Amino acid sequence: MTTKKIPTPDQAKFIERWSVELEGSSPEEILRWAFDTYSPKLTMGTALGNSGCVILSMLAKLNLRIPIFNLDTGYQFSETLELIDRINAKYRLGIVKRSSDISVAEFEAVNGGALYEIDSDRCCYERKVKVLESIAPDYDAWISGLRRDQGSTRVNTPVVGWDSKFGLVKIAPLVNWTNKDVWKRIVDESVPYNSLYDQGYTSIGCEPCTRPTTANEDERAGRWAGKQKTECGLHG
Repeated sequence: MTTKKIPTPDQAKFIERWSVELEGSSPEEILRWAFDTYSPKLTMGTALGNSGCVILSMLAKLNLRIPIFNLDTGYQFSETLELIDRINAKYRLGIVKRSSDISVAEFEAVNGGALYEIDSDRCCYERKVKVLESIAPDYDAWISGLRRDQGSTRVNTPVVGWDSKFGLVKIAPLVNWTNKDVWKRIVDESVPYNSLYDQGYTSIGCEPCTRPTTANEDERAGRWAGKQKTECGLHG
């Protein structure tokens, strides 16, 4: 569906150099570098997971003002939508919801019902990936909340990498943090977070495709449970 975008040789060399140089840096140092290097062509997309909330709190604390968006599929939990309001109220970051031009009702009418039940890959593509494809040309780089400890598909995530799907530099300031590190920062600094975490959820996406996890499951096991699917298409 999406044509791969290739960095120029100079871009590739620059990305490789800084990914190595920033490997041992703090998230705050990485964010400052990202801002100094790419703003005003720097953005952040967030689903308001625990890592994303911590990054948002860091951006506010450092007074790094960048455009921040949430991909509103129309299927998000009400708790997620309410969290956007709480984050905006506390940090004044101006997170905006970006969505498809087609409403959920129209989308389901065209597809004969809930597409996520019969083709979750296409549902994710239509409701999330295509929206980001329309946003990406306005920017050179974006910040993500990816961490290497989140699951097998993310263990090789670089601090600074190239996103061939969207033609953007992708920066992961929390890549070396653990889930424990994230929750310590949330508690220590009273960072607002999604109340679904208190109900056994450990990774939160769209309501129909997300369930709580058990103690012996990895963090993302509750996403598309029962399907051979681990990513929505934004990160893999």
